[in-house]
Amino acid sequence: MTQDRERLSRELLELVAKEGMVEATTVSPDARLEDLSIQSADFIMILMAIEEKYGAYISVDNDLTETETVQDLLDLAIAKIEEQQAA
Repeated sequence: MTQDRERLSRELLELVAKEGMVEATTVSPDARLEDLSIQSADFIMILMAIEEKYGAYISVDNDLTETETVQDLLDLAIAKIEEQQAA
C-alpha cells in the first residue's frame, strides 16, 4: 500500500468514526459495519462527507450492496477517490 493510500485509509477511518458517531477505537478495517451499529442515516452522512471532502460519489443503492466490513467501505471509497482524481 502506498503512503497516499495509508494516509487516505487513516483519514477515512477517522471520518467513519466521526460521521458514524462511533468510538474511533472500535473502527478497525476488519470490523463489520452492522456490528458498529451505524444507522442508515449515519451511513448517508459518511458518504456525504466522503463526497464533500474528496469529490467522490458513492451510490447507496449500487455500490454498497456488497459492503460488509469497514475495509470493504475503505476499498470502495479509495477506488472512487482514485477514479475522481484520475478524471
